[in-house]
Amino acid sequence: MPNSGPLSGKTMFISGASRGIGLAIAKRVAADGANVALVAKTAEPHPKLPGTVYTAAKEIEEAGGQALPIVGDIRDGDSVAAAVAAAVEQFGGIDICVNNASAINLGTILEVPLKRFDLMNGIEVRGTYAVSQACIPHMIGRANPHILTLSPPVRLESEWLKPTAYMMAKFGMTLCALGMAEELREHGIASNALWPRTLIATAAVQNLLGGDEAMARSRKPDVYADAAYAVLTKPAAEYTGHALLCEDVLLASGVTDLSVYDCVPGSDLGVDLWVDTVNPPGYVQP
Repeated sequence: MPNSGPLSGKTMFISGASRGIGLAIAKRVAADGANVALVAKTAEPHPKLPGTVYTAAKEIEEAGGQALPIVGDIRDGDSVAAAVAAAVEQFGGIDICVNNASAINLGTILEVPLKRFDLMNGIEVRGTYAVSQACIPHMIGRANPHILTLSPPVRLESEWLKPTAYMMAKFGMTLCALGMAEELREHGIASNALWPRTLIATAAVQNLLGGDEAMARSRKPDVYADAAYAVLTKPAAEYTGHALLCEDVLLASGVTDLSVYDCVPGSDLGVDLWVDTVNPPGYVQP
């Protein structure tokens, strides 16, 4: 029997869902019986990164959805167009577009070479624009269409204006999301950005931000997946143009205890970039 839920039969196109947060979101919507087209570069196993686009597709199907794994580079417009066309051919249209793919380098302007700058801004900014642009024509007229971009609130206080290259890339994603919200209002397509308050236990945190110690101070990817699901099931015509934080979304949707998402119960959680505190103002742990 197919799974049933608000997203049953819906089709999501997501970038970079071979592992981590993207895969967690894909599996969360798959649990409703959704279709998931996932485009990523990882076709072969990587020594430091778990999963490929094919292992992710298997997990999505095991979670209850239909999966279409696509190997592609979201910086390449032709590659994106082909991936979106394949998704539409397979599933008949697109209801949800999730811009998850990102590259990270936390170096300063003295440390990040142009090649790495181009990689980050190519994936984050150009990739978000390209994937969204290709999906939108297939979202117009669908019931409750949503674009969700995994990027932070734009904070212009001096402490949040660095590291320069990564800041530009992630803020660029959010500006794209907010701009699309205004341009797509007339079509009833929602566009929102979503970001966590804390570190999230992913390969990037493990490899780049402090290894096991950082992982112990993180929340599980489920906090992002559950928040994304809450956003994607809201009325698209009304709920658009927001730069949201996962924990705030969850509390507003009825979650009362955020500790269920902690990797290590009672740990001193690490605050993510562009966020002031690990919990929403006024939240008291039950």
